[in-house]
Amino acid sequence: MRISSGPRLLALLWTVAASAAAVPARAADARALPGPLLATESFGSVKEALRLGVRDYNAGNKIGAAKALEYAATHGHALALWKLGRMLAEGDGIPRNDLKAFEYFSRVADENADEAPESPRAGVVANAFVSLGGYFLQGIRGSYVRPNPERAAEMFSYAASYFGDPVAQYQLGRLYLEGSGVDLDQRQAARWLNLAAEKGYGPAQAELGQMLVLGKGVPRQRARGLMWLTLAKEGADTKSEAWIAALHAETFEAATDSERRMASNFVEQFQAKRR
Repeated sequence: MRISSGPRLLALLWTVAASAAAVPARAADARALPGPLLATESFGSVKEALRLGVRDYNAGNKIGAAKALEYAATHGHALALWKLGRMLAEGDGIPRNDLKAFEYFSRVADENADEAPESPRAGVVANAFVSLGGYFLQGIRGSYVRPNPERAAEMFSYAASYFGDPVAQYQLGRLYLEGSGVDLDQRQAARWLNLAAEKGYGPAQAELGQMLVLGKGVPRQRARGLMWLTLAKEGADTKSEAWIAALHAETFEAATDSERRMASNFVEQFQAKRR
């Protein structure tokens, strides 16, 4: 199972949502948070702490950013909780700690599950659910978080259906393909992958393309499958998503000239529709 770190939009959400720090933070019980990461400093307000956290992060002062964000997180600010979770999950400027990341993401999900899907914070909350799904799939070694595919499917399903998150839709599609945490169902897999693919999510485009090329769970449509693989390749990261380029090359080489022309036309139509 390939676990994505989340759509590129979230990097923008981090900067943009910080400007909306005036959104009132919910009162929170600090005991529900993981233990302090650092010696927590005092700030004038949650809004000020978040502003300084963004400033320090963008300036490369990750430790200073974490201190400010932790202050905002102890007051229940969803963006601060989420960003700290991401920093911990990725070892971004502070030591990686998957269990603490899991607990921060859990706090975001527990307190913001009913966030309106059109809200500026919806992407952050959806990503928290996706991140929890990834942890439930793999478990966290040496901790109380054990592999639990059924729970992972619940996390992905909520983010996929309520928030319409393309990463969650992709992960849910993968679970249906594998029969992990859900009954194996290729039609359901194709449905969820198609929803993510239509939103431009490359891994879903590649998986759906392969299903169409092979006729796996869907009617075989080689040209349409090559279209999705072409779109996926164009947006893929050359290092972390090298599998997409390899899959495209294999399919392109096996395609007829007619299929290649049809796929090219489909690509143009899809791109025109999204402009």
